[in-house]
Amino acid sequence: MNTYVTPTNHTNDLHTDSDRLWQALMEMAKLGATPKGGVNRQALTDLERQGRDLFIQWCRAEGCTIRIDNIGNIFARREGSDPNAKTVMAGSHLDSQPTGGKYDGCFGVMAGLEVIRTLNEHKITTQAPIEVVAWTNEEGCRFAPCMMGSGVFSGVLEFDAMMARTDAEGVTVSDALDAIHYRGSDEVSPSEIKAYFEPHIEQGPILEDTDTTIGVVIGGLGQKWFDLTLTGLEAHAGPTPMNLRRDAMMGAAEVTQALNRIAFDHQPHGRGTVGCMTLHPGSRNVIPGQVKMTLDMRHWEPKALETMGQAVSVAVEEICQRHGLAYELTPTADFAPEHFNKACVDTVRQAAEKLQLSHMDIISGAGHDAMFVGRVAPAAMIFIPCKDGISHNEIESATPEHVHAGCNVLLHAMLEAAGVEGGE
Repeated sequence: MNTYVTPTNHTNDLHTDSDRLWQALMEMAKLGATPKGGVNRQALTDLERQGRDLFIQWCRAEGCTIRIDNIGNIFARREGSDPNAKTVMAGSHLDSQPTGGKYDGCFGVMAGLEVIRTLNEHKITTQAPIEVVAWTNEEGCRFAPCMMGSGVFSGVLEFDAMMARTDAEGVTVSDALDAIHYRGSDEVSPSEIKAYFEPHIEQGPILEDTDTTIGVVIGGLGQKWFDLTLTGLEAHAGPTPMNLRRDAMMGAAEVTQALNRIAFDHQPHGRGTVGCMTLHPGSRNVIPGQVKMTLDMRHWEPKALETMGQAVSVAVEEICQRHGLAYELTPTADFAPEHFNKACVDTVRQAAEKLQLSHMDIISGAGHDAMFVGRVAPAAMIFIPCKDGISHNEIESATPEHVHAGCNVLLHAMLEAAGVEGGE
């Protein structure tokens, strides 16, 4: 009879194919390639359709079965020997920012594919199925919000509401899915997942700064986003004395300072960012009568994040009273911090140790599909360094060595979780 053993018995020295993995990344990067060496392959465009088609073509060549759900998530499955076992899953996304890089998201999908190619090449049978997923619209740049596919899959985002979301041209997600023929009907449930692993470039400078190869991601920062509109009174810049102004820009400047002060008060995990700001009427000799701005707050601890949100609300109220401004503070996102499954995190850490790769525990400051999946199934992430910590940029860069190392950690983590057929 067949028995199942931990992979240490006969797969200790197994490695993925570095050249094959790198070639897959470079082939995918040709779709939407930009002059500066990056990628513009936004969600549900024809270019992203081509990326989806290529991924499916590669997966079918490896004998995988394909499922596509109602939001367009793609699941490529390599069967295991136990038909009743839950699946061990890996993945990320194929869509990019308008000025994105070759690695953000795509690395995780190609790494999962390379795991399947390696298992096939070495004729290794796992007990549990191995599955690779490409999530829909992780970036959220064409259709808001981000992490849409994994959000619908996990039940965090409501399907009908997401299908009605529109891009800048008024195209709905529903229409875009139909246009690229990726509205699926397959039922895929989070209850099928035994473990989910997501490899990703760090998108920050910590691993490179510490000369560490693998980030063992223990979770991600929670996020609170607001849109803030400050309304004062536009007036002539010359005749209006400073003490008689209702300057919306002055209020915006103080809110920005307050947000940063609050983030500094909640270190080491507090983050505060004003990412967008528009002034009306936008004339050099007119006092701004209205400012629209965004507020982004993040923290690892739920209570601290809540405290930060309350402190910003109080600061906005006080600043507006002093400057004679009206305001509207509208919540636009509220994601709780994600603490990944301990067993999955330990599996990633042990894989890095087995491969003798330098590693450290790290918290993700960015949002990832794993954070939604982690709410409904055991999950963890694997980070590799990216040059200067730069991402969402055409110059985003990772080395073949780091890409290979991250994929090898994924391979051994998935084997540990899936179990390997062996003996009689």
